[in-house]
Amino acid sequence: MAVGALLLRAVIMGPPGSGKGTVSSRIVKHFALKHLSSGDLLRDNMNKGTEIGIIAKTYIDQGRLIPDDIMTQLMLTELKTLEQHHLLLDGFPRTVPQAEALEKMCPIDTVIDLDVPFETIQQRLTARWIHSASGRVYNLEFNPPKVPGTDDITGEPLVQRDDDKPETVMKRLKSYAAETRPVLEYYRKKGVLESFSGTETNKLWPHIHRFLQTKLPDVSQQDTARPS
Repeated sequence: MAVGALLLRAVIMGPPGSGKGTVSSRIVKHFALKHLSSGDLLRDNMNKGTEIGIIAKTYIDQGRLIPDDIMTQLMLTELKTLEQHHLLLDGFPRTVPQAEALEKMCPIDTVIDLDVPFETIQQRLTARWIHSASGRVYNLEFNPPKVPGTDDITGEPLVQRDDDKPETVMKRLKSYAAETRPVLEYYRKKGVLESFSGTETNKLWPHIHRFLQTKLPDVSQQDTARPS
């Protein structure tokens, strides 16, 4: 049996703002998967000014999805360096052609879908404001500033990122629905899709955790059990 056959190949999916980052960090902590985020990889390439990074930035600045061939080349090249690890892919594949290209190189056996209502995501994202200089983030619902519209420490005005403006959020959600929902159907037909529905990450996580324990041991529990 090939080594790769013993390794977990997982994908986490969900609309922008559904909590993928939080859930992914918990999965990595508890199950020791290598987390490969297309967003992180793109940002790294843009910061370094690589050819792919420059091209990708033109699409992102317009709020458009990056073409399949560019994303596939970027992600599959990186995946070749992680062949001997349990994997958690985040933000890829976004389209069926990407999923098909991935399947040829690295068949996926588990897809975790965060099924969070668009209405919840809209409220969550459009309530987010930041202090540009420090990067401090406020949420009008969960963590509002002491004085509306101003940073708690400096008193300087808060701004809303373009990504968090209502019209941009709607555009991103519509793009997700059009491009990515067919990917969920693709994996549903393969019998590897597990959907977790809800509005709060902390309530979804115990269900996701129990599901993954059927696949891998929880290494954080093992660490706790070891004598000091």
